[in-house]
Amino acid sequence: MGFTIGGIREIRSGTRRRGRSSDCTAVAEFTGLWGWDVVPGARSAAGACSCGHAGCPAPGAHPLDFAPQVSAGATLDEVTKAWGEFPGAAVMLSVGRAFDVIEVAEPAGRRALARLERMGLPLGPVTATPDGRAHFFVAPGATTELPELLYRMGWDDPTSLDLRGLGPGTHITAPPSDRGGLGPVRWLRPPALDSATRPPAARLLLGTLAYVAHRSRA
Repeated sequence: MGFTIGGIREIRSGTRRRGRSSDCTAVAEFTGLWGWDVVPGARSAAGACSCGHAGCPAPGAHPLDFAPQVSAGATLDEVTKAWGEFPGAAVMLSVGRAFDVIEVAEPAGRRALARLERMGLPLGPVTATPDGRAHFFVAPGATTELPELLYRMGWDDPTSLDLRGLGPGTHITAPPSDRGGLGPVRWLRPPALDSATRPPAARLLLGTLAYVAHRSRA
């Protein structure tokens, strides 16, 4: 993968500034351990976006369009050099290559997660955003499969579920970065070696997610 867990510990115990070291550590774990692509993202302060666009439609919740992607497998030195060009940037994950995302309201996501864990179904990482959404990491391709899968499960109108898929071309803010000036994104289920690199197929989770989302809205 380009580095070892011991190498990450060296960064944690280094003398760099705490914030930058922490960001580099997180990015190195994402690229090296889990095989995710990472992009520096904008921050928001007092409603203004660090991207510099006065009319930004998503302050502090999008990648910086002038920042290059840090690709999966990047070494510690590569991560440190790349992130050093964008101090204070939010850590954002590129969706669509290593994983897709199923997004639901956070309360429904928490209840669904508890059900899925009790059922012993395979699960990947799950995050909660400060604006009240939960993101379930699933195998790539879920976005294209979602409408047909929901239809086969008897859900004719997916929009009524407040559930959607995020796929190629989209990005999510990664813990512990701030999103939109509202606060940090948190792990509801952190990445683990047995699931982060091989997230479950969407069909294994979708029935429970759709049912709980429906009950929550009802």
